[in-house]
Amino acid sequence: MAKIIEQLLHEKALRRWRRIATEAPTTDLATLRIHRARAQALEHQLRRILHIADSRLSLPLAGTNAIERPIGTDWAWRPEIWHGRIFPSGTVAAANGTRFGSEARIFHDCPVSELCLRQVRNRHEDVLAPFALRMDVFRFDGSFLSLALELPPDSVAGLRKTHLLRMDMHVEFEKPLEIFARLNIRHGPNTEQLVRELPRREGEVLVEFDLAYSRLNEKRIERMWVDLIFEEPEMNQILLRDVTFIRRPRAEI
Repeated sequence: MAKIIEQLLHEKALRRWRRIATEAPTTDLATLRIHRARAQALEHQLRRILHIADSRLSLPLAGTNAIERPIGTDWAWRPEIWHGRIFPSGTVAAANGTRFGSEARIFHDCPVSELCLRQVRNRHEDVLAPFALRMDVFRFDGSFLSLALELPPDSVAGLRKTHLLRMDMHVEFEKPLEIFARLNIRHGPNTEQLVRELPRREGEVLVEFDLAYSRLNEKRIERMWVDLIFEEPEMNQILLRDVTFIRRPRAEI
């Protein structure tokens, strides 16, 4: 009975919003303003539901958010771009500092941007992430292009210089290019940076950051982010099928 009542209420609400949408062109402005506010509040909740549902139901179905965890891993994470649907799912002529979802930003110094970003469905049988990020770069007259990924607060909880941070990536491109990963850790007024070059090949690649080689102040760690830096990306399509991070203590000798 509860399911029947819920279905009837859903159909009634759907008819109401269909009528409101149909009458919107002739509705008085005061009433239309109320409808817009209610629709925006409803849209926010619908987007949350879609994000969670897509992340659980999208292809690949097996292990939607599974992450390879070596022995000793105490933290693992896949950014939302590769985990669930984001809004908007694409941007054209992305300007410097453009946000893509809530965790990523694109940076470049091109006077005129010919860079397009789009989140696409991931149907690659060897990749666990349900979504991928496609970057189409046409004419590029800038000196740098980077994608900054903000790591969540729990990534720095209990972080020590004895930790190793590993980034796994599945990448494809039209023509080979150099990709660098720069780990940034804010501790007090300072920011510690560690740079690693990714192997110049398609498919699965990984890099590790050993914090033992940093001058990290463990007592003042505030936040952490990673910059993916693409060298000479002009006239190239870069497809990041998956990006994951794991953290584990370094083996003691």
